[in-house]
Amino acid sequence: MADWTTISALSTAGGTLVLAAATFASVRTAHRAARATERALLAGIRPVLVPSRMQDPPEKVGFVDDHWIRVDGGRAVVEVTEESIYIAIALRNVGSGLAVLDRWDLFPGRATGERPHGEPGAFRRLTRDLYVPAGDLGFWQGALRDRADPLFDTIRDAVDERGPITVDLLYGDHEGGQRTISRFALMPRDDGQWITAVGRHWNLDRADPR
Repeated sequence: MADWTTISALSTAGGTLVLAAATFASVRTAHRAARATERALLAGIRPVLVPSRMQDPPEKVGFVDDHWIRVDGGRAVVEVTEESIYIAIALRNVGSGLAVLDRWDLFPGRATGERPHGEPGAFRRLTRDLYVPAGDLGFWQGALRDRADPLFDTIRDAVDERGPITVDLLYGDHEGGQRTISRFALMPRDDGQWITAVGRHWNLDRADPR
């Protein structure tokens, strides 16, 4: 004779197992959907900085000491005085979100993407936030004013010798996330101008595609 108590218990256990499996699958699907939604939202506010185009209008850049320079499209400016070195790059944001520039690093020579970027915490902080709207133009500016800074003489010598300079820019979206470091090469031309090119982008807050 059938043991209905045992059969009932097994049926209940089987139903519970099926329900647990369905719940697990549903939760996994919900998590995947949530991650996909989050990625889409982040992509919608992600900035990507590159040099502006040669035909883009110039940028007027002012420094805190009332020094002003003009940066033409697709170019950079490096000016050396007795007290300061002024540097600016004309930029274009090809991403879909506002770029908020925060820090920068600078060294002589044209570094390839094989050379890793420096420690972000050691980058030089901008004295003010600079913004580049999505799909629009803007600029980065930096200055060396401390003659005792070893980088001052190094960059001045590079300018005097008409050698290339590398600038790493650290920026993120308007919420402070999606931090990125983009490496720009400043290359001197015979006519005294500096042409810019971007060589590598590093993601700091998410997996790097490389």
